Amino acid sequence: MVLFFLAALQLGFALHVRNMLIENAVEGARYGARADSTPQLGAARTRELITASLTESYARDVSASVVTEGDAQVVRITVRAPLPILGPFGPSQSLTVSGRAYEEAQ
Repeated sequence: MVLFFLAALQLGFALHVRNMLIENAVEGARYGARADSTPQLGAARTRELITASLTESYARDVSASVVTEGDAQVVRITVRAPLPILGPFGPSQSLTVSGRAYEEAQ
């Protein structure tokens, strides 16, 4: 029973980390897509949010790019973070999430 409880707790922690990374990437993409901002500022904002909500180790690999989807320019923030398998510690495998937002200055 204890093993089942620990496995459920670990799954919940991994899902929490994933959801927080996605939420922070989307917010960073929105920030970087504003007319008075840049994608690099969006990546910096994402790092700040991740560090505030989780830990700095999850914010080490954040990148920003502008991609074209259809006829629109989209800011994409990509976050690669350790996969939390044993509590907050992660193995060499990584979790990759991204957030997107349409550029306002189109």
